[in-house]
Order: sequence, then C-alpha cells, then structure tokens
Amino acid sequence: MLKSMTGYGQGTASGENFSVTVDLRSVNNRNLDIHWRAPQDLLSLEIPLKKQIQAALSRGRVDVTINFSQTADTAYELNRPLIRGYLAALKTMREEFGLVGEPDLATIARLPNVLQAQSTGGLSEAVVQGVEEALTQALTSLVAMRAVEGHELQKELLARVERIQKQVELIIAGSDGLVDAYREKLRKRVAEILEKTAVDETRLAQEVAYLAERSDITEEITRLKSHIVQLKELLGGDNEIGKKLDFLLQETNREANTILSKSAELSICDAAIEIKTEVEKLREQANNVE
Repeated sequence: MLKSMTGYGQGTASGENFSVTVDLRSVNNRNLDIHWRAPQDLLSLEIPLKKQIQAALSRGRVDVTINFSQTADTAYELNRPLIRGYLAALKTMREEFGLVGEPDLATIARLPNVLQAQSTGGLSEAVVQGVEEALTQALTSLVAMRAVEGHELQKELLARVERIQKQVELIIAGSDGLVDAYREKLRKRVAEILEKTAVDETRLAQEVAYLAERSDITEEITRLKSHIVQLKELLGGDNEIGKKLDFLLQETNREANTILSKSAELSICDAAIEIKTEVEKLREQANNVE
C-alpha cells in the first residue's frame, strides 16, 4: 500500500517511579532524517531507538520528542564549589555597591545547579522497557496515519495517470494518417511554388520521407504507453515507490517534450501539453510519497 510521509503518532508508558511520552511528527524529505529531542537521562537509548524508527520508516523528516520524568523520591547533593562562588559574588556585590541584606536559604536553593540529583548508576530495566513501549505505540500510530494519508494520495495519483492515458489516446488518434496529410500538404505547396509545373515525384517522395521521419512519434507513443503501465503497477503495489515514481514521471515528461518538438499538429500538441501539466501535478504530489 502506498504511504504518505506526513503523519503524527504518540505513545505513553509509566511505572512505579517514572512516566514517559513519545511524540513523532513526520513530513516530506527525500531520505530518512531523524531529529532527536530527549532528556539527557535517556542519552544511552538514542541509538537503539533511532534504529527502531529506521526499521519502520524509509523516507521523511521525523521529529522525535520524548518527555520523561522520574516520580520516585530522589536524593540530592550540594554543589559546594558553586555555592561558595555564589556567596562570594553576593558578598562582593554588597560591599562594592553598598547594599544591605543577607542571602537566605530559599534564594540560594533556587539558584541553577546548586542542588544536583545523585547518580543512580543508569536506567533501570523498567524504564528502558517503558520508553521502548512508548516509542512502539507512537510508531504504530504514525505508520497507520501515513497509510491512511497514502490511500487518499494513491487515488489522486491514479486519477491523474488515467488523465495522461486519455491524452495519449488523443495523440494516437491525431497521428493516424499524418504522413499522407504531410504528403498532400507538401504537394500543394510545391505546386503553388512551381505554378502548376510538373512535380518530380521521386524528389517529392524523398522530401516526404524525410519529413515523415522527423515527425514520426511512434516510439514516443510506445514509451508513453509503457510508462503508464508501469505507473499503474507501481502505484498499486506494496513496495516503496517514491524514487522510482520520480524517475517514471521524469521519463514521461521527456516523451511529451519530444512529441511537442516533432509534431505541428494542433491536437497532438494540445494533448502533449496536457500530459506535461498532469506530470507536474503528479510530481508535486509524489514529493509526499514514501
């Protein structure tokens, strides 16, 4: 099933002494690009959790936000060198500027990094399992949303491919009998120039053959038909399609350009322009395909 690169997922977990929430947001990106934001306490889990994301997703920018808190009683220790520095600075401030008053305990305790949580020697097994569970929930939700978005995107893409196919059919109809039309047009032009003088049929045949060769779009039509078949197969499959879809659209656009350069028939040119328009719209939508 086709998947979008846009989605959101959230997962939560908690234990006796902790709670964790994982938020995942993904948007378009040519490759998989994971942006990580998590507390320092979970630094040791960054690599294995990123691997878990890489196993589930192949493309897109993924913003990972983890909120983690310990709910158990925590022992703190004093940052004595920092406290001494604060007190010395406050004393200097008071003496230098003639201020009055003494620093109280509450003021000192609120200063940054005065109290530091004592190290517990790493994350407990329960915490690790909880974070992994929350990430799994978030990934499941994200992948499901990307699948729903992808289904809607798939219908729109297939509808545009059908429009391209109709334009190819118009090109086929418009190209039928073109050589005979060119022959007659050239015969009239030559007759007008020579004022109804006899025309060298051999030379005329050579000129018509040259013009027909330059104007022949049979190969372009054949390739367009092949690209349409491949596009439909690709959009109806279950594999990653983003990069291959980009290539097929590029080739489809190339064939339309070649037809425009070869043909002067108005109906064919109009159809080729419509193909290019649909390809451009497909390209815009394909930017969100995983």
